[in-house]
Amino acid sequence: MSRDLTRDRSKATMPLDDVSKAIIEQLQQDGRRSYAAIGKVVGLSEAAVRQRVQRLTESGVMQVVAVTDPLQLGFARQAMVGLKVTGQLEGVADALEALDEVDYVVITAGPYDILVEVVCESDDHLLHLLSTQIRTIPGVVSSETFMYLRLQKQVYNWGVR
Repeated sequence: MSRDLTRDRSKATMPLDDVSKAIIEQLQQDGRRSYAAIGKVVGLSEAAVRQRVQRLTESGVMQVVAVTDPLQLGFARQAMVGLKVTGQLEGVADALEALDEVDYVVITAGPYDILVEVVCESDDHLLHLLSTQIRTIPGVVSSETFMYLRLQKQVYNWGVR
């Protein structure tokens, strides 16, 4: 199970020095880069890089995962669903988070209260998800679904500040 980086906002943010930032940038470029190779770039031993990466992941600053193409894995439909909600947004967001098909939940300002990205095996699967799971969550007033035709760009290497 992947760890949700944004879930616990009550934790104090971990101060990042320039070396930790450089390690993160190296892993953003290539998550499989060896600790030895990273160490050469940032000026640390392989063991020191391993310890830093472990601290960064355990503290929730980052995670290293395989990013996949859902189409290549048999998921024919991706969509973004905009939801208008009444009442407490967090309860609805928690219910959405619990759905297996949901890979992204964000509480927003603007025309939608919550945006949810879903990955489904087919249009029928998407229809079932929308009709029997998402729209039946208490507090959901309306939804608008934006089906993806093609993913044009998706990057995770925006660097660090």
